[in-house]
Amino acid sequence: MSKRFLGLILALTLAVSVLGALAGCATPPAEKPAEGTGTAPTAESARAKYLISVADLKASPDKFFVIDARDAKAYAAGHIAGAINLPWQPLATVAVGKPGDKDWGVLAAPQAIADALGKAGVDTAKTIVVYADPTGWGDDGRVVWSLQSIGLNGLMLDGGFPAWTAAGNTGSTDVPAVTPTTVTVAGDKLGDINVTTDQVKAAVADKSAKIIDARSEKEYGGATDFGEARGGRIPSAFNIPFASLFNEDGTVKSDADLTKLFEDAGLAKGDAVVVYCTKGIRSAYMTELMRMVGFEKAKNYDASFYTWAGDSTLTVEK
Repeated sequence: MSKRFLGLILALTLAVSVLGALAGCATPPAEKPAEGTGTAPTAESARAKYLISVADLKASPDKFFVIDARDAKAYAAGHIAGAINLPWQPLATVAVGKPGDKDWGVLAAPQAIADALGKAGVDTAKTIVVYADPTGWGDDGRVVWSLQSIGLNGLMLDGGFPAWTAAGNTGSTDVPAVTPTTVTVAGDKLGDINVTTDQVKAAVADKSAKIIDARSEKEYGGATDFGEARGGRIPSAFNIPFASLFNEDGTVKSDADLTKLFEDAGLAKGDAVVVYCTKGIRSAYMTELMRMVGFEKAKNYDASFYTWAGDSTLTVEK
């Protein structure tokens, strides 16, 4: 074998080795997603555990049991087809007494709530969706919060009934037939999401929680437009009006905007927070949204200012 031929073999071997080394250093192509999976999944948004859009509700109506939490007059004027009418009152202690009386309007006992839901025909095998009107008192938030007190879950319709009609959907005046159901109490969770008057009194005294007044600025300043026994606010409370939770179209503000709203008011996500309003309705809605964006120690004070102002032994500020 000639030296010239041996040299050619050596050169070819060297070239193959260099090319192999270069190939080993090259960036591998991006892995192609499995067919039909699209991009890699992301963590489920906490928002999806509290709110549902009109589009998502309309896309799969058979998956949901829909509750209209507005009053009977608004429901009769037009509602989402198939929705039952169930405001917050049947789930609370409103049968005896009046606003301002001790324990009036607070959450009913767990079994009483379950019985009221069953009487209304609520199907807990489906995802429960509750709606109202963002210009109202947050009745949908109060109903969802009431469901949570016995271990059930529900979603609030973002933008409420106005968003439903704004999307081109019509309202119905047909009242669906109600078939009573059996609703089981999944757990007594009230202590996890609510505080009592005694607990608020203690928190004011020892500053163990930050107190939020979810009423309007006018109410916070002392107005008694809803029959409160006295005007003013709970001592140390600061004001975040219920209306500030929403965009101009009535949909809930973004997570970032809500977080900024709460943080600008002086709250941190690790704080113990008590939210109140007149009767624990607007404050229930705000409590839901606070928990949604990470203020996990937020709790509602369902007795709220009706009860606080009605007790002459408790101090109010103006």
